[in-house]
Amino acid sequence: MENKSFIRWAKISLILVYLVIIAGATVRMTGSGMGCPDWPKCFGYYIPPTDEQELLWKPDHDYKKGQVIIKEEKLWVANEDFTSAAVYEEAHWDEYTKHDYAVFNPYHTWVEYINRLCGALAGLGCFILFLKSFSYWKHKKSVVLWSGIVLFLLGFNAWLGATVVYSVLNPVKITTHMIAAFVNVAALLYLIRIAKSERKYTAKYDQSFYLFSWAALIFTLIQIGLGTQVRQFIDEQTRSGITDVMVWLENPDVTFYIHRTFSFVVFFVNLYLFLRNKRLNLGSSKINWVMLILLLEILTGIMMYYIHFPFGTQAAHLVLAAIMFALQFSIVLESRKRIS
Repeated sequence: MENKSFIRWAKISLILVYLVIIAGATVRMTGSGMGCPDWPKCFGYYIPPTDEQELLWKPDHDYKKGQVIIKEEKLWVANEDFTSAAVYEEAHWDEYTKHDYAVFNPYHTWVEYINRLCGALAGLGCFILFLKSFSYWKHKKSVVLWSGIVLFLLGFNAWLGATVVYSVLNPVKITTHMIAAFVNVAALLYLIRIAKSERKYTAKYDQSFYLFSWAALIFTLIQIGLGTQVRQFIDEQTRSGITDVMVWLENPDVTFYIHRTFSFVVFFVNLYLFLRNKRLNLGSSKINWVMLILLLEILTGIMMYYIHFPFGTQAAHLVLAAIMFALQFSIVLESRKRIS
């Protein structure tokens, strides 16, 4: 029996996960990943500071255990609750040893903090979803199992987020963090699928369409993987001090050219699905949205290369890819042959 309240909450959880992806893309675009150098708090606060003066040591000031200050270009963590004396006393402080990054930028701090708030909200949503899943316990235990998997994946990805901070934005760990978010989306979509009644799905089965929908999904994942390699190439340049966007892709490595050329493969496979769906009247409306998003994805890619990364295009490029992945995964689930 279908639980409409559960399915509604699963869709809300999916939207919340996408809010995290959007927030994460914004963090990446603005370079705000180290805006909060500790985890899960931000400079030792649940609500981060807005001014660097709040992070400097002060005499006769009440400090709580875990609060962070910046002193001599290092982070120091209060090891107990205390009131500071007229002079700095080192015994009250432990040096932060996860990394040596000690820069405060209020803009970066609040962009990263909002990202973490979105993550916490998604976590709450998935936890409530897990509790609601027990309404299926008697007749469909797989819904409870997959709700638990969704919650675990979200927690695991939160931990990955912490490792990204501790590594001072290691590109490989950032990519792993993003891939884990995509896995979370896929798990939620599958959960929604098994929680719904089969009668809700009206798309006709066509073997060629089904097989090519798998091919389209796999090609999209390959393309996203190539895109992350291009992004890592750009990250390496910014780390070496090249901040001029005009030269980021002046001499790209071979991955960029493969990424650009492979976009034609992705486009034509999805075009085939679009035309076959239309010709055979298969009833898969999502492929129409895939084509629209794919065109926007190509447009943002062209803009980044030829107009040198206009504001918002990096985040849009990633978010559009995430939405397209979800649509393609949904098409795979909906177009498979149903067993009576």
